This record gives sequence, C-alpha cells and structure tokens, in this order.
Amino acid sequence: MSTTRVAIVATEGYSTFHLSVPLILFGDTGDETSLFSRLICAEEPGLVWSKDGTAVKAEYGFEALESADIVVVPFWENIDRRPSAGLLTSLVNARQNGATLVGLCLGTFVLAHAGLLDDRRASTHWQFEAVFQQRFPQVRLDVNVLYVEDDRIITSAGTAAALDCCLYVIRQRFGAQVANHIARRMVTPPYREGGQVQYIERQVPHNTTDSRINTLLDFLQQHVHESHDIDALARRVSMSRRTLTRHFQTSTGMSIGEWISRERIHRSQELLETTDLAIERVSEQVGFQSAVTFRQTFRQKLGVSPVEWRKTFRGTMPAD
Repeated sequence: MSTTRVAIVATEGYSTFHLSVPLILFGDTGDETSLFSRLICAEEPGLVWSKDGTAVKAEYGFEALESADIVVVPFWENIDRRPSAGLLTSLVNARQNGATLVGLCLGTFVLAHAGLLDDRRASTHWQFEAVFQQRFPQVRLDVNVLYVEDDRIITSAGTAAALDCCLYVIRQRFGAQVANHIARRMVTPPYREGGQVQYIERQVPHNTTDSRINTLLDFLQQHVHESHDIDALARRVSMSRRTLTRHFQTSTGMSIGEWISRERIHRSQELLETTDLAIERVSEQVGFQSAVTFRQTFRQKLGVSPVEWRKTFRGTMPAD
C-alpha cells in the first residue's frame, strides 16, 4: 500500500510545539504498516531554527509541496510579514494538484495570503481574530470552532487545537479506528467537545464613559442574582426607559438583558472553577430562574455544559 505524502512547512522562527504536532501524528503510528511519508520543506534545504533554539532538518524545498497529498503549514512566526513568493506559489500549485491543505493556528495567515481562503470558512487563534478579519475581510472567519474544513482546506485555532485538527485529518482519510489508535498513543482525546470560545478571555464591561451607566453597572454587579425590571432600572438612574436602553447599548455595546446574562455566566464560571457547589446552587447564586435554563444558556454561550467546564478548568471530576 502506498503511503500518504505529507509535506510540512518549516520556516525560520517556527514554534517547536506546532511543528512537532504534525511530525508526530503523521509519523510512526506504532504499527508495522506506515501510513504516511513526511517531507519537511523549507525555502532552502538544510537546518531551520525555531524561536526556541531548536532546529529541524529540511530535506526538501517548497517545490516538494506541489507533489504532496497533504500540505501542513504549522505556524507563522510574524503575522506582519508576507510569506515568500516561492511558498505562496507552491501552496497554490499544491491546491491545483489536488492536495489537502492544513493551516494550524497562525498558519491560517499563510493560506490567506495565498488567496486560498477567499470566500471560505477558516479558523485561527482567537487573540489574532481582529487582525485577521481586518487584513482578510473576504475570509469567513469562525473564531468559535477548534478547526473547520471548507473544500479540502482545513484550518485550526491556537496551539493545542493543532492536535484536534491533525487527528481530524487522519480520521477523514483513514477512519475513526486509526485516529483513535493514534490518539491513545498520544494520550489525548480523539475528539474534544466545544470550541475555542471556552478559552477566550472576554470580560463583561464594567466601566464606561457614561457616569450614570457606570452607576447602574455597579448596582447590577452587586445584585446580579436578582431579577430586574428595565423601568425600575431606568428610575434608579433618572432616565426614561427609551433613553436608558439607548445609552446602555451605546456605552457597553450590548443590551441590558445581554449584559446581565453575560455577567451571570461569568460569575458561574468563577463558581464552577473555585467551589464544589452543585450546579443547582450555582444557578441560584448567579440569578437564573432554573438549573435547566442555566445549563441551556451556558452551553449556548460556551459550547460545553457546566459540568464539562468544571472538569476542564478544575481538573477533577465534579461531585454532581
């Protein structure tokens, strides 16, 4: 049986972790039969140095990408630098020759520079969401997913999502049994629930340039567990209902109801991470009408259940 040719791009200043993920997952599977043959490709064959002081030997130039079955761009060291014409041309030719293209983390920037993601869904690290969208408005960026495929072009979110993405590539080509076997050898889940939204640090706004809105936010923070009537909130800050809703939206970028919901979710995250309270008690303390509503809202906002969140961020099995 012929092996699948996987070309892995190595550039100066590469991330050791990001490069090691495809090297390992598309390497020795622990069986007698080799599924993959790896081609480490660089601008010029020879030693390529990482930002961490390690080096990898590239035996091929970028022209080898054009004959690969799968091409992986594991990282891109400087998002402000355009990739070389040689790399971009080889990626385009590889695509035209039928290769599956994979951009891990900031490797998505390289595929976007090549014009390969135009009018397609893509993912990258959430910290670089705004920069990516500004530079490549023609790409439909999805910052929630861990990875996404659009017409044989697969891109992933940051760092550890590279594992999820490469396992997905293996699962698509060789089936779940092979992917699960490799995942077990790596001691990593073959599939993770949720998206990268659960790792994004997005604080609920607590201060604005409007002093009356700030007064209201202080009050809501202290009474987030209570139910609130907009007319009563408007009277508290001496505004009409209409004026309050307009000022609140302008100052915070969201409605009053959305702000309260986000603050309750944020409080619940803290309780799940730092206490052993049952889910029902967490729901009560942050102001949800019922545990059912809390669970539904939590999953809708973060892509995982409260129990899964606690398990992930505490590293222990919850009592409930």
